[in-house]
Amino acid sequence: MDLGISGKRALVCAASKGLGYACAQALAQAGAHLVIVARNDAPLRAAAEQLRSLGPISVEAVAADITTEQGRASALAAAAGLPGGAPGAFDILVTNAGGPPAGDFRDWDEAAWLQALGANMLTPIALMRETLDGMMSRGWGRICNITSTAVKAPSPYLGLSNGARSGLTGFVAGLARQVAGSGVTINNLLPGTFDTDRLRSNLVAGAGQAAMALDAYTAKRLDGIPARRFGRAEEFGAACAFLCSRQAAYITAQNLLIDGGAYPGTL
Repeated sequence: MDLGISGKRALVCAASKGLGYACAQALAQAGAHLVIVARNDAPLRAAAEQLRSLGPISVEAVAADITTEQGRASALAAAAGLPGGAPGAFDILVTNAGGPPAGDFRDWDEAAWLQALGANMLTPIALMRETLDGMMSRGWGRICNITSTAVKAPSPYLGLSNGARSGLTGFVAGLARQVAGSGVTINNLLPGTFDTDRLRSNLVAGAGQAAMALDAYTAKRLDGIPARRFGRAEEFGAACAFLCSRQAAYITAQNLLIDGGAYPGTL
């Protein structure tokens, strides 16, 4: 399927590995030019080289903390290095940031809440503020926010994520409907359990906390997924690329759950 985004300019956050890289990869395979952002320079440069090998596309790599004003400014300015680009002139925006730590809400002070809100709610909103008007003026745009299944099924141990990501979800629900008539769609991608470096480290930590062997703990986690496996990052990337496609023009203000059937509800 031709997704109709060849030559479009995309900004993908936290794109050096994991789900962010998978999104960047799928967009690159569809012919989009990329600005990819991550904090660590070496893996980011390696990711950029891999993406450039996928086709005749331009890839700009920006090593920065996207949760800071300076980091966002650097990422937005990099659009000028893409064909036909200018600072902030993106057609596609994929926001992404690591989730805040688990724990007990009694242990979270104001600083912990502000950090969670900054990374998982306020940063995506700031990036939308800087890119949305340009998309609207050009009559075309796609915004995908990578959030979490915690939006649908809040975890008692992930209160920081529950609160921050749900705040973003509520904000997007209103904003997406305001701009839908301008050819711009805004949707959220809710990943379940995917086979990434982060998952593997979490499994080791979880097994230790549960005093279980890693294989037994992993099997227990798999028991809660009807698909009986963890997701593959490329599957997530493909879903992101579709939401960014020409064909998805009538999909907006939605929360797409990609979890192998783990969420038991109907809505």
